[in-house]
Amino acid sequence: MLLLRCPLPLLLLLLPLGSRPQKLPTRDEELFQMQIRDKAFFHDSSVIPDGAEISSYLFRDTPKRYFFVVEEDNTPLAVTVTPCDAPLEWKLSVQELPEEASGEGSGDPEPLEQQKQQITNEEGTELFSYKGNDVEYFVSSSSPSGLYQLDLLSTEKDTHFKVYATTTPESDQPYPELPYDPRIDVTSLGRTTVTLAWKPSPTASLLRQPIQYCIVINKEHNFKSLCAVEAKLSSDDAFMMAPKPGLDFSPFDFAHFGFPADNNSGKERGFLKSSKFGRQTSPKPRVDLHRVCIGNKNIFTVSDLKPDTQYYFDMFAVNTNTNMSTAYVGTFARTKEEAKQKTVELKDGKVTDVFIKRKGAKFLRFAPVSSHQKVTFSVHSCLDAVQIQVRRDGKLLLSQSVEGVRQFQLRGKAKAKYLIRLKGSKKGASMLKILATTRPNKQSFPSLPEDTRIKAFDKLRTCSSVTVAWLGTQERNKFCIYKREVDDNYNEEQKKREHNQCLGPDTRKKSEKVLCKYFHSQNIQKAVTTETIRGLQPGKSYLLDVYVIGHGGHSVKYQSKLVKTRKFC
Repeated sequence: MLLLRCPLPLLLLLLPLGSRPQKLPTRDEELFQMQIRDKAFFHDSSVIPDGAEISSYLFRDTPKRYFFVVEEDNTPLAVTVTPCDAPLEWKLSVQELPEEASGEGSGDPEPLEQQKQQITNEEGTELFSYKGNDVEYFVSSSSPSGLYQLDLLSTEKDTHFKVYATTTPESDQPYPELPYDPRIDVTSLGRTTVTLAWKPSPTASLLRQPIQYCIVINKEHNFKSLCAVEAKLSSDDAFMMAPKPGLDFSPFDFAHFGFPADNNSGKERGFLKSSKFGRQTSPKPRVDLHRVCIGNKNIFTVSDLKPDTQYYFDMFAVNTNTNMSTAYVGTFARTKEEAKQKTVELKDGKVTDVFIKRKGAKFLRFAPVSSHQKVTFSVHSCLDAVQIQVRRDGKLLLSQSVEGVRQFQLRGKAKAKYLIRLKGSKKGASMLKILATTRPNKQSFPSLPEDTRIKAFDKLRTCSSVTVAWLGTQERNKFCIYKREVDDNYNEEQKKREHNQCLGPDTRKKSEKVLCKYFHSQNIQKAVTTETIRGLQPGKSYLLDVYVIGHGGHSVKYQSKLVKTRKFC
C-alpha cells in the first residue's frame, strides 16, 4: 500500500472520526503527478510523498520530523536519507493508527489538536537509526501498517539533506544501480593528466535506462553524494535545484526561511545550479572543485592538472529520467613530477651509461671544444628500443628509434652545441650506452649484422654436442661464445628478462666460456660462421650467448639461444 501525500493537518482529519474505521486514501497516480507539479502543494509540508525525492534544510540543533502512512500490513518499504554537507542523526519509527475515535460512539468529531496529540505524543517503535554522513538506507520487504515518523537532526551546522521513500521499491528503482565492482580505476597517470575507467551501471547496460556519468575533481577529499558536491560548490553553503515537474520538488517555500523566489522553477535544471539565501552573507573564497558530465562513456581522461599534486576523483551515475544519482567508490592519485631538465655532459670519445625509467626521458649535451667537420653519435640500446633526437643549436637534425647498436654521423659546425633527448620504452626501464666524438676513427662499439639471432641445427644435435651459426660483418671482430646449463622449465619469459646486451663477458664465469675467435668476410653474403659446442650432458638444456667485442673493448651480446641435447643416441 502506498504512502500518503497530503499536509499533516489534512492527514489527521482523514483519520477515523466515528466508531467505524475509515481507510486512508491510496496513491492515485494522475492526482499524484498533478500534486508534484503543483509546487505549492508541498510548501512547508511534513508529509513525505511516495516515490519522489524531496530536498530540505536543517538548522543546527533544530530537529525536524516527517510523517508518512502505510495502510496495510506486509507492505514493502524503502527509505533513503542523503546528507549533503554535514553528518546527520536520523531515526525511523512507527506507531499504530487509532482504530476508533473517542466520543463514545456519538459520531461527533474530536478537536483537531486532540487527534494530533493522540497520534504523535506516543513514542513509536524504533525501526532504524543512523548517525554519519553516508547515504544510508532502510529497506524492509514486509512492513507493518501504521504512522511512520522520520526524525532528523544536525548537530554540526545548518545543512541540506534529501529523503526518498517508496512502498514499491522493486518497480521504482530511481537510483542507478552500481556494478559488482563499483571502484574507479586509474589506468594512466601523467604529469598533467589522469585517465579513469569504471564499469557501467547495470541500470544502463541491462535495464536500458538513460544514464550519464558525472566526474568531480578536487584536492581535498572524496564526496559521498552529488548533493554534497552541490553544497560545496555553493558560495554560502546554500543550494536548491529548480525542480523537474513530476520528478522532484522543494518541500518548503524559500520565502519562509528568507529565500528569494525562484523565477526559473519551471525550467529544467542544469547539472550544478544553486540558489542564494536572501539574507546578506560574506562571500567565501572560490572552491577549487570541478565537475564534468560525459554522457554514457566509461573511460575519461582528466587533463590540465598540476604536476606532483594529489587529486580526488568521484564518479556519479545520474538517471536522467529521475535526476537521481548514485556514487561510485571514489579514488585519488598524485600526478607525476615535472620533468627536471637535468642535462648530462658528454665528453668527446668517452662512453656514457644512461638509465631511463619506463616512458621517461633523459637529456644529454655535447659541446665539442674544437672545430669539427663531422660529429658521430654511437648508441647501444641494452634492452628494448629507445628514441633518440639530436638538435644542433635548437635545430632538429635527427629523430630515430634505436635497437641494438646504431651509429649516426652528422655534419658539424663551428662552436655548435648538440642537445640529445633519449626517450625510454613503454614496456619497461631502458639502459643504453652512448658515445659522441668528432674523430671519425674513434669507434668504441663493434658493428653488428641486422640479424643477431643464433641458429641451432637440429639434425646436427647429439647427446653431447650442438652445432650453431651466427652472422658477422665485413669488419674484423672478436667473437666469444658462452654456455650455461639451465632447468628444463626455463622459458622464453626468463630468457627475455636476462636479455641485456650491455652485459659483457666479464660478468660470466670462466667455466661457462667455450671459445673466442676472430671472424669477418668482405662478402657480406658469406659472413656466416659455425661452431660445434662439445662436452655437453645428454638430455640437458643449455643457454648459449655470443659476444662480439669491438676495438675499444666494448662488447655487444647477440640474442640468447636455448638448446637441448638428445637424451638417447
